[in-house]
Amino acid sequence: MRFNFSSRQHDQSDSPNADFLRRHARHMLRDAHSDKPGKALPIVRRVHAAGISPEPRLTHLYHARHSLQLKHMLRTIATELGYATWAACKNDVDRRPPQVLDRFRLDMGAFGDFNQLWFASETAAQQWQKEHGGHLVVYGRQAVVMS
Repeated sequence: MRFNFSSRQHDQSDSPNADFLRRHARHMLRDAHSDKPGKALPIVRRVHAAGISPEPRLTHLYHARHSLQLKHMLRTIATELGYATWAACKNDVDRRPPQVLDRFRLDMGAFGDFNQLWFASETAAQQWQKEHGGHLVVYGRQAVVMS
């Protein structure tokens, strides 16, 4: 059985992709500044992986996380989407299909009603999806299939 997952049904607004990403970046910044490591560390790891901060080590960036600004979150998102800068991302992302943002919608709990099966790689997820169906979302180096 195949499921039709429309990203638009999960986004509660009719704003363009860039507006959604700005809102998501604000949520990321709040989490990065949190005193709870479970909220802050995943965001700090993403910023570090994107190479946004001059801090050479993840532990240094974690301790300096209160210095992170919205511009760092926007650049992290842009990098994760394959853009060199936020300016390049915001100028192009509205031309891309809404599904390109599913990874960020997943972060915000938009697919919470669906079963989620996680895979270590996109290839493994694609093989499983071919046989069983569902909606595949690439999440960093991992992937998730929702049914």
